[in-house]
Amino acid sequence: MSEQELRRHRCCFTGHRPERLGMPEMEVLFGLKEEIRTAITDGFQTFISGMARGVDLWAAEIVLDLREKNPALKLRCVLPYGGQADRWSDSARERYHSILKQADSVDYVSRQYYDGCMIDRNHRLVESAGLLLAVFSGVRRSGTGATVNYARKLGREIIVIDPLTRSVTHEGGGA
Repeated sequence: MSEQELRRHRCCFTGHRPERLGMPEMEVLFGLKEEIRTAITDGFQTFISGMARGVDLWAAEIVLDLREKNPALKLRCVLPYGGQADRWSDSARERYHSILKQADSVDYVSRQYYDGCMIDRNHRLVESAGLLLAVFSGVRRSGTGATVNYARKLGREIIVIDPLTRSVTHEGGGA
């Protein structure tokens, strides 16, 4: 199967950090779970998380939960650098490492931090997937905004859950 064929069955995630969402975690989780289930129905089987705090971790946990009933689902984690979670709280680090242990694969953009490794990680996510599922309020000057714009530039399908209005929109049409 070609890379383009594989990409058609891959979905990646992006979203604002929890403190910037403007909606309760439970509402984000509900919206994410619904959209991930829809993606599975539409033939997506591999889900790729950049493992950032908030949306990325929550989406990865949802995929792992759904994988219990559907072993064909795969979770890939793409990390910007080896110490991504080093400065997080103990509970956030525990959650992070638990997800990594259960993932089907873990890839690193770099073992060491460098300026731009987060952007490179976000580009790798979008380049690897046919669908971007974003929890995005429209703030363009953010990592999430840059990731959504990169997906638009590459012509990827994008599903946006707006945390402020709670609306779900679809853009683009496949890779």
